[in-house]
Amino acid sequence: MSDEVEAYIAAQPEAFANALRMLRADLARLLPDHVECLSYAMPGFRAPGPKGKMIVGYAAFAHHLGLYPHSGTIIPTLDCRPFKTSKSGVLFTPDTPLPLPLVTAIVRARQAEVAAGYGRKS
Repeated sequence: MSDEVEAYIAAQPEAFANALRMLRADLARLLPDHVECLSYAMPGFRAPGPKGKMIVGYAAFAHHLGLYPHSGTIIPTLDCRPFKTSKSGVLFTPDTPLPLPLVTAIVRARQAEVAAGYGRKS
């Protein structure tokens, strides 16, 4: 696990840090061969390899947390109710963490998108 990511999480209020640690553990189990890193100032996981694409990132804000699949096409295709969403992510609070089936669906959809070549230049 990344020391940078641990420092990011440790800097959050306790309830937020605990929620981020739970999400981080879920993501690490779903992406065991991926590289944990900071990207766009948020923790996340990158596909293995020297040019591995970002699969998913997560972040803490003043009043909520967010999970971001580094793609504007994933979240609109999934049923994320009852959570608030944007084109790029799903928002949650420490009191209402994201369920593992939703996290899994987001990660698997992003992996499929990357495998299909999303974002590659022709």
